[in-house]
This record gives sequence, structure tokens and C-alpha cells, in this order.
Amino acid sequence: MGVFQPEVSHDSQSSSRSFALRWKQFNPRVLLLAGVTSIVIALFILLYVHSQSKKEITLVIDGQVQTLETREALLSDVLAKEQISLQAHDKVSFALSDEIKDGDRVVINTAQRFILTVDGKTKVLFTTEDTIGQAIGKLGYSLEGLDKIYPSIDTAVSADMKVKIVRVNKQVVQRTTNLPFRVIKTADPSLTKGTVRVAQAGKPGVMIQHIEKIYHDGELASMRMIGKEVHTVTKDKVIAVGTKPLPKPVVVAAKTSKSTVASKTSKVSAKANNVTSKAGVNFEYKRMIKNVSMTAYSSQEPGIGTRTASGTRVTEGRTIAVDPNVIPIGWWVYIEGLGFRRAEDTGGAIKGNKVDVYYDSLSHARNFGRKSRTLYVIGPVKPELD
Repeated sequence: MGVFQPEVSHDSQSSSRSFALRWKQFNPRVLLLAGVTSIVIALFILLYVHSQSKKEITLVIDGQVQTLETREALLSDVLAKEQISLQAHDKVSFALSDEIKDGDRVVINTAQRFILTVDGKTKVLFTTEDTIGQAIGKLGYSLEGLDKIYPSIDTAVSADMKVKIVRVNKQVVQRTTNLPFRVIKTADPSLTKGTVRVAQAGKPGVMIQHIEKIYHDGELASMRMIGKEVHTVTKDKVIAVGTKPLPKPVVVAAKTSKSTVASKTSKVSAKANNVTSKAGVNFEYKRMIKNVSMTAYSSQEPGIGTRTASGTRVTEGRTIAVDPNVIPIGWWVYIEGLGFRRAEDTGGAIKGNKVDVYYDSLSHARNFGRKSRTLYVIGPVKPELD
């Protein structure tokens, strides 16, 4: 038997070869066109993305404004690219890790270093505030009561400036002082001349002074008397001086030459001319000065201390300031209307026949005004009753 062979058509084989030939010619062109198209699309996408990442931001550093363009995403990258470094205490309106957007305004305040002394300690601090007052307030320091700050709180902060806070405390204390009593002599007609009697014992008074003390950081800076009051009134000592004439003794007449009597009479008269009696006290004086200009002063006046030029302590009822060329320092005088006083102090304005009378109270000294009195210069010893 023979094998059956399929019939092969000449037309079908020719058609297949023609299609394959056409595909080989067309396929490279399609692939090339597709590749070029893809590349163009990718470039357009890249250009779009690139154009969209460009941002414009405003940077303000310590008030200085600048505008810059950037394609960086984070603030830290922007500052790094612009070579802007930050310190630990600088203040920034954004976090360094924040993403920057177009139109953002970034504010940077750099911290200033200053030195603060307070409560006995010195510290190095940093601040971004404008004034000292704002800086210490932000750092937790405050001024209380009478506290002071140098320089003032309105001063602008500058690099390495020194600031000091002084704690001020005020304290009022009481101080007790004794008031010396006066010795008053009065005439007593019931007692014979030369006889004295203590009619009233003297007793010193007590004054309480109110002293204001100011402390700076615990150290006494100043003190002044702001008031005073008498706690115990002074009781003056009163001495009665006899004025009753003594009985006249019987005198035996004796012959005396006229020259001897005249000599004795002249000596007595000369001595009597320099002897006077004031406040019941007989005393001899060196000289008498009329129309002495009298004023008064007090230790409560600014710049007036409690020590005199002679080294004694000023005492009301005793101390006066004089011109040493007129009245020697340490000498006693008697002033009409005032009594016995001692020359213990001097003054720049006390020249010639001028005397400044001391008073504890400033108001008494001012009320004294200016007077004209007669003054007796006695000597270094105060006259006492015989």
C-alpha cells in the first residue's frame, strides 16, 4: 500500500514568508519610536519635578532680612548649604528637622553672652532678649523691694557685658542715749552769803533714737537717724545760793597811811572790774565781747558728725563752735540768755566774733535763727559755786 501524502499548496508557503519579511522590517522602527517617546516623557516628568522643588524663603538673622532660593527640603540642610551655624542657646522659629515650604519666614536670634553677679555668686549666662530686664526675667531672676541692678533694666544687652544685682535691705533699730542734766543756781534770801544748798538732785534723762540702717548684699552701707523721742525727762539739779547779808563784824580802827589805803583800793577796783555774777555764780572773766553773732547747728545736718574739732562728742547745753583766734579751744564762756558753754568745735564760716551753738534737734537749730548776744570769755576752768 502506498502512504498518503498531504497536499502542499504553493500559495500558502509564499504568503507566510512575505509576512515574516514585513515584520522583520517594521519591528525595529516601532521599538525605536517607543523608546524615544518614553525618554521624552521621562524628561518632561523630571523637569516638572525639578521645577516644583525650587522654593523661595525669607531668612531673618538678628533683624537682618535676606531672601534666598533653595531646593533643600529640611531647614538644617538649608542652613548647612548657606554655611550658617547655630549655637546651643540660639533661638530659631522652626525646628531644624522641619520641612521648608515656599514662602516660609525663618527667624533666628543669636544668643548674647553676659556675666551676672547676684547673691554673692558670679555666673556666665546667655540670652536672646533685647534688654537686661527682659534677660534676667526670662532666666528666673527678679528684683524685690529696694533691690538695685547695674546697669539699669532698660539697657540693651551686649556681648560679655557685666550685670550686678544688689540685694538691698532696710532695718530700723533703737538706740538709747543719756541726756545730761543742767545745774541751775538760784538766789535764796533765807541763806547767808557763801552758803549753798542742793534744793533738787539732778537726774539724767533718756532719749530713744530711731536709726535706719541700709544693707547692700548683707553689708552695712549707710545709717541715719529718722526720729527720736524722750523716754525719761531730764531732772535739773537746783542749787540754792544764799544772798542774806552776813552780820557786820566789829572793826577796830587802826591808823593807816593814806598811800596804803589808796593802793589797796585801786587793786580791789581793778579786780572788781573783771568780776561778775551770772546765774548765781560769781566768776572772773578775761574779757567781755558785745554783739557776738549767734547761730546754731545740729549733727542731724548732712555732713555734720558727732565728733568736735577738739575730739569731744557734741553735747547740747555745752558745745559751741568758735574762732580759735578769738576764743581758745577748751575755754569756757558765759553767753547772756544761754548760760555757760565750752568752746569745743570750729567751723569754716565761724570767723571773728561769731559763735555756733550746738543742738541735738535740727528743728531747734533752725528755729534758733541769728541772734546778737554779750559773751564773757572765762578760761579753761568752768566757774562753780563757792
